[in-house]
Amino acid sequence: MKINRLLPSDTKGFSRWNAFVANCPEATFFHRPEWQTILRDVFRHDTYFLYVEQDGEISGILPLAHVKSILFGNALVSLPFTVYAGIAATSTEAVSALEEAAQDLARELGVEHLEFRNLAPRHAEWPTQDLYVTFRKQILPDADANMKAIPRKQRAMVRKGINNGLISQVDPSSDRFFSLFASNVHRHGTPALPKKYFDTLLRLFGNDCEILTVCSAEGKPLSSVLSFYFRDEVLPYYAGDDEDARHLAANDFKYWELMRRSSERGIKIFDYGRSKVGTGPYAFKKNWGFEPQSLFYEYCLYKRESIPQNNPSNAKYKIFIEAWRRMPISLANAIGPHIVRNLG
Repeated sequence: MKINRLLPSDTKGFSRWNAFVANCPEATFFHRPEWQTILRDVFRHDTYFLYVEQDGEISGILPLAHVKSILFGNALVSLPFTVYAGIAATSTEAVSALEEAAQDLARELGVEHLEFRNLAPRHAEWPTQDLYVTFRKQILPDADANMKAIPRKQRAMVRKGINNGLISQVDPSSDRFFSLFASNVHRHGTPALPKKYFDTLLRLFGNDCEILTVCSAEGKPLSSVLSFYFRDEVLPYYAGDDEDARHLAANDFKYWELMRRSSERGIKIFDYGRSKVGTGPYAFKKNWGFEPQSLFYEYCLYKRESIPQNNPSNAKYKIFIEAWRRMPISLANAIGPHIVRNLG
């Protein structure tokens, strides 16, 4: 059994890795090799995309990135800016080999911790982060059935959006999306990811990455979502909205339109993505009839006593959040990418 590292210049290796992702039941959209290019070119993180071969065939993969920051620590993560990653393998031998290789690499790099973002638990003895859950639900093949499956209160909001004459459009670029996204995160007091990131997602993932924007009857952009498509799933992953979106029900209409369009193209699973327990997005997804499912973020600690809490729920960031909200958005968008690259 041999451990290899996928190099950015290895075109054949990228194809083999992608073929494995397409067929391995444990693999997710976030195991695709394009994330290596994104993490290196956009965020300037060193990447270690490891794979194991048995009898000349890939039997397991583990995408890793080294995130080193004075402010937020030194970590080896699978995988920054993703919801799920960790090891995807077809044999227990491959899992063991990749775990051992990851821990050897973590010690070699001198990181404070190794983090796996798993869908299922692997190490009961490792500390875990229970801050996040995910929401997944079946999409029915019939639009009326999908509408009836939405709880009554949220269904009324969808119909309100329809009655307000809202329209949805697939955007060829990230321009309208980024304007809404950056404004949204600024109102919440958090740095925006760089526009280059979203442009790169669209370029590298092609038809598997799509932006849907909702506009008023007069054509004003109100709400937008960037989604990933993987196998028979749609993953609405990044979203932004205008301050007028709420009273016009543009957010509910947006997700309904995404669900309706996905059903028409044969998608079977709506993955509403990760949310922090007890937050507004968590409640919004629950109100749509989705049940939270635990995520198993497991940590192997080397040079620290506890799991890092680099998220807005941490009370120590309260002053920073308030200051960020008051900052001019043009300045926030210029500074933000230098901060957020290390948060992942």
